[in-house]
Amino acid sequence: MLDGIDNNTSNVDFLGGTAYVVKPPVDAIAEIKVLTSSFGAEYGRAGGAVLSATLKSGSNEFHGSAWEFNRNDSLKAAEFFENARGLKKGRYDSNQFGFTAGGPIVRGKTFFFADYEGSITKQDQIWQVTVPTQRQRDSGYTDFSDLITGQTGTRGPDLLGRTVPLGTIFDPATTRQVFAGQIDPVTGRVATGNGFVRDPFPGNIIPANRLDPNAIKLMNLFPAANQAGLINNFAANRLNRETIHTFDVRVDHDFTANDHVFARYSFGGTTRHKPGPFEGPADGGAYAQGDETGRTHGLALSYTKMFSASLINEARFGFSREYINRLQPLGDDTSNIPEQYGIQGIPQVAGNGGLPLIFMGDLRQFGAVDWLVAERLSNTLQLTDNLTKIYKSHSFKTGFMAQKIKLPWTGPPWSRGRFNYDGFFTSIPNRQDISTGRAQFLLSPIASTVPGGVDFVGGANQVQASPFGEIGSQRSYFGAYVQDSWRVNSKFTLNYGLRWDYFSLMGDDNWEQANFVPGPPGQAQYIIPARHQDIPLSQSFKDTLAKDGIKIVYTDEFGSGIGRAQKNNFAPRVDFAWQPYQKLVVRGGYGLFYGAFENRGGNPSLGYNYPFQFTLNYNRVNDVTPVRYPDGSVAVIGRGLASIPTDNTAAVSGPGLNLRGVTFDYKTPYVQTYNLTFQHELGSHHSVEVGYVGSRSSHVETFVGSNGVTQIVPPGQNANRYRTFPDFTGGFNFAAPVGSGTYNSLQTKFIRRMHKGTC
Repeated sequence: MLDGIDNNTSNVDFLGGTAYVVKPPVDAIAEIKVLTSSFGAEYGRAGGAVLSATLKSGSNEFHGSAWEFNRNDSLKAAEFFENARGLKKGRYDSNQFGFTAGGPIVRGKTFFFADYEGSITKQDQIWQVTVPTQRQRDSGYTDFSDLITGQTGTRGPDLLGRTVPLGTIFDPATTRQVFAGQIDPVTGRVATGNGFVRDPFPGNIIPANRLDPNAIKLMNLFPAANQAGLINNFAANRLNRETIHTFDVRVDHDFTANDHVFARYSFGGTTRHKPGPFEGPADGGAYAQGDETGRTHGLALSYTKMFSASLINEARFGFSREYINRLQPLGDDTSNIPEQYGIQGIPQVAGNGGLPLIFMGDLRQFGAVDWLVAERLSNTLQLTDNLTKIYKSHSFKTGFMAQKIKLPWTGPPWSRGRFNYDGFFTSIPNRQDISTGRAQFLLSPIASTVPGGVDFVGGANQVQASPFGEIGSQRSYFGAYVQDSWRVNSKFTLNYGLRWDYFSLMGDDNWEQANFVPGPPGQAQYIIPARHQDIPLSQSFKDTLAKDGIKIVYTDEFGSGIGRAQKNNFAPRVDFAWQPYQKLVVRGGYGLFYGAFENRGGNPSLGYNYPFQFTLNYNRVNDVTPVRYPDGSVAVIGRGLASIPTDNTAAVSGPGLNLRGVTFDYKTPYVQTYNLTFQHELGSHHSVEVGYVGSRSSHVETFVGSNGVTQIVPPGQNANRYRTFPDFTGGFNFAAPVGSGTYNSLQTKFIRRMHKGTC
């Protein structure tokens, strides 16, 4: 909390790297409190601890401070891996600077305080990844003999008794079936079993007329190898840049001796550039790489009214906003970069620019990383009121907190597509050699070149695609409390209170969510808001649900969260301090704390359920059957997403979908804490503390399997057949508050107070 206003971000997966919205510099903080174990009923929405900070305010005197901290590579040695790879010393330059200033606007009435802090960092990052060898590049990607000479090991034998060196590339166009004891007409060998075989390319040389021209253009995006060997043969320093600017302004005003107001506004701006290992559209980065922009805003308004010396009311309004956008390189380039490399059907909208993500065995992946663009927005409106009444030896306090939180976000998994070439079609069938994945990518699927062969084997062995869309998540919170601090006598103080919290389920502004509620066959449900029953569902999806005993339910009864939130969240709090005699103090307490705003990230998000958002998975059935799209075409890179119906919910294949769910009758997570501590004075300068501190967590949200195997699988059988819902091969993601935990500790402390200038 900052100035009594919630300072937590609700952004999905904390994309900005922090759990807070506003971070004032240390010199701007007047007070900071850390509340742990058992704290008063005044504080809610936290199951563990509360960190509360207050910004400085101005006074009748002018005060200020300034600072600058610099580090650079002049006093930095080259890193071990830079020397090992022959790279020059990387760049490093960091500057942190700022100031604070405060004073009167109208003496005795109006005061101001302001601060600014900036940070600029530039630092090289070492990358070492795998790219095609120089021999492969110089040959026009026909000569792969170094795949064999550059590694050790073998694969096989195959069904014709052949064992080959690791790295041997097999010709998919020679894929054919053989039968035990019969002579293979191509090689003249006798088959040792039933199944499929294929033949290697002589000398590991691929004929140039078998290569896909689009694949060659893409392979040329890899930089030339600058290190020896097949693996980790490219190293480079890539410059990361980060710039942060923040400021806070606070104005306090006393209308009268009994009426005080203050207003505080905070701003933060961040830009980060984190490139992948490659330049241009090849990129090769991971989710953490890209160009990131962040903007944060915080507002606090407070009015304190002293009706009398024993009756005080404090009302506060707050607003916080955090916006984060992480964009893949060339993400806003809508000039159709994929089409320049022969890839069709990639949607060209702002934020979706760049190549699809391509994996080729042990080569570094290239293209724009999945789940980007990542756009996050967290808006929190808060209203708080606290009333304090002092009566004799009691200090009563009551109040409430109400919050409305909106956190829309965009993070399409594979809106440009993901294509995997893992060597399944260029290896001995059922003996995958991942190092041949690059050859699988390069080869064009063609009609079989042998008698009785399988046609058009090749292309990607896995393709994933998803629509490009936004999820409009939102939720609300309300809490109220009453508490009393009772000084029973000079030796005993008792604090006790009761809090009630309500946490809504995660809903959606447009009700664009669906919830998978698992159960025994015939009782499981897939709930879709009734207002969206006009969205066409594919017959394949409906048939798959029916086959697995899952019923489609259309209803608006349970709100956009599609479930029931717990409402009886009463949280008692009590603690005491007792001094039986002069040198002994005993402290203890118990508290129950609800905390349902756990950040589960983007999965499972009910907004990612079909038919609103979905992922389409096209996987190889086996090592000899090419992946085909709904229109019958083979999954070659040139088809891109042109044959995948990401914009047609009625054309979606049911079995490939991933179903997501959250427990329908949701139990609010809570923590019970308890402690008892004895502090005893030993002489005039020493004391010792011995205490027990424990806690018990209940209904902790965790991710559980909702589609596990229900029995021991017989040898050789497909485990999917023994799952509760065997026909949904895309997987399940299910969140349930079923976790628990306990903590018990003995905590001791010995204290020696300084005196006479010594310890």
